[in-house]
Amino acid sequence: MDNLTNLTAIDAVKYLQKREISATDLVYASINRISEVDKIVNALPTVIFDKAIEDARYITDNVPKDIPRGYLYGLPIAIKDLTDVKGVISTKGSTIYKDYIPQKSDVLVENLESKGGVIIAKSNTPEFGAGSNTFNDVFGKTLNPWDISKTCGGSSGGSAVALATGQVWLATGSDLGGSLRIPASFCSVVGLRPTAGLVAHGPRILPFSNLAVEGPMGRNVMDLSLLLDAQSGININDPISMYGNSISYVDSASMPIRPSKIAYSPDLGIAKVDSEVLEICSKALSKFESAGSKIELIDSYFDKAEDTFQVLRAAYFAMNMDNILKNHREELKKEIVWNIEKGLDLTSEQIFDAEINRGKIVFNTSKIFEQYDLLVCPTVLTPPFDVNLRYLEEIDGIKFDTYIGWLILTFALTLTGCPVISIPCGFTESGLPVGLQVMAPWSQENFLLSTSAYFESILELRNKVPILPVE
Repeated sequence: MDNLTNLTAIDAVKYLQKREISATDLVYASINRISEVDKIVNALPTVIFDKAIEDARYITDNVPKDIPRGYLYGLPIAIKDLTDVKGVISTKGSTIYKDYIPQKSDVLVENLESKGGVIIAKSNTPEFGAGSNTFNDVFGKTLNPWDISKTCGGSSGGSAVALATGQVWLATGSDLGGSLRIPASFCSVVGLRPTAGLVAHGPRILPFSNLAVEGPMGRNVMDLSLLLDAQSGININDPISMYGNSISYVDSASMPIRPSKIAYSPDLGIAKVDSEVLEICSKALSKFESAGSKIELIDSYFDKAEDTFQVLRAAYFAMNMDNILKNHREELKKEIVWNIEKGLDLTSEQIFDAEINRGKIVFNTSKIFEQYDLLVCPTVLTPPFDVNLRYLEEIDGIKFDTYIGWLILTFALTLTGCPVISIPCGFTESGLPVGLQVMAPWSQENFLLSTSAYFESILELRNKVPILPVE
């Protein structure tokens, strides 16, 4: 079969299941594509080709009799470099870990391998996943395939670019302040921040924290749903992990649902959004309205979201990385040093206020969902920007106070704890992708994926990737 890299993940798995293609066919197709395009975009700096070939052969000959939900039949996957894969360099985007080879895989990787996934590469990420622009001192910059002079976003930037360029069919990511959603928006793929606990993780310093979550990325909603089926499930190492819905996520995505009533906020009442982004998102919403959904503009329910997130994030960094700061200060990028020190300097009053205000945001969000099926807003304030910028410092003359200020539309929704997805909704006049955030009530991934599949069909952008990098 020609052009295997152009297959959707769903179709690839169907062909694998029927033995019309083999897992090794897909591995070699992935290897060839990586060799062709990754030298341009630098999405997958660590490859695992020999083991992938070996694993593909084993899976082909050892398909289980009782097929588990989300079984992948040897489909190659990229794993974000924050996540450990046994025997493979795991840098976390930091020179501190440039030679670190873990002796055990994270539970996320073990789960995917048990579901027939073949790990073929590690995807690039900024240092410790901080900053939402994918560059580091180990592997350098990852470039946006739609325009290699632009950033791909982050921190799951390598995964998004690998998907957009057809190097892999599925890829993992993680999300604290928008790290699954922002690169999805910037690369015209799909990224889901699921409800905390739906995708289990390995042991953590803060096992009950729900700010950072693991999640799936795909070229389209159906593909992403397949990976979520494979990823989801309870694990003893994650005390907040939970079983997914009894209905598979692929089944939900295969039955698109038109939402009746949508709450739309162009800026969540707290941000300045680029005018072209607003226009593209508005046109997308008008298509949903023409198809029968009722769209209503809502007032802000996110007062103090920026201060709240900044405090909670800083505390998270301080608790997780205090020892790293003590032992490796000179090896950390300046933004991470600032973030850890901000956390260490927080007062109890600041933390109390942040937690209380997060509670108010959660309560206000529940009131939104008493009236509406979904909340929709732009994913990012701006289209992809110059890759040489460490971060976006201003928009339309309005300066950001911190290096993560431009992430406000994603991190505001992080505070809710609700599942939220970024789907492609259009392109700027210069051909740069724009994404739309769609959020559903807590733990309602099935409904979110059904409605997102509906949006995807209305917007007709499903087949825009994979692409060759635009130089």
